[in-house]
Amino acid sequence: MTWTIYLSGEIHSDWREQIEAGAKQAGLPVSFSAPVTHHEASDDVGVAILGAEPDKFWHDHKGAQINAIRTRTLLEKADVVVVRFGEKYKQWNAAFDAGYAAALGKPLIILHQDEHAHALKEVDAAALAVAKTPDQVVSILRYVINGTLSGYTEALDAGQ
Repeated sequence: MTWTIYLSGEIHSDWREQIEAGAKQAGLPVSFSAPVTHHEASDDVGVAILGAEPDKFWHDHKGAQINAIRTRTLLEKADVVVVRFGEKYKQWNAAFDAGYAAALGKPLIILHQDEHAHALKEVDAAALAVAKTPDQVVSILRYVINGTLSGYTEALDAGQ
């Protein structure tokens, strides 16, 4: 089985690439999907395709609706959803994706630093794991997919 992992959230760092590289290095049978991470393209998709809007609300609304087609479809198809909250921005869309995934009953891994623990306590409570680093996410995926835990299962495997 190939597991489908949806990577949602912060778009201003390389956390997605770190998880993808770690999963590849670990030989995990996974495929990844994500929202459009080109910020301007995501913001402007509605007006670029459907026409200009003089009011910023409708400009954003058109883009959000088109982006929701991709986001909802990929979230619904995912086996596991990882949501990253970065240090710099509020990322309401990430919180929405986490809530949507939780409502769908998707296994949810939240990724953020300690300084956001209080603000994200409800999101964290809905998650099955809360990680601080992309490496921790890869280790979680390795464990749930292969049943291997570094430092534990290698000794068992060597003795068999």
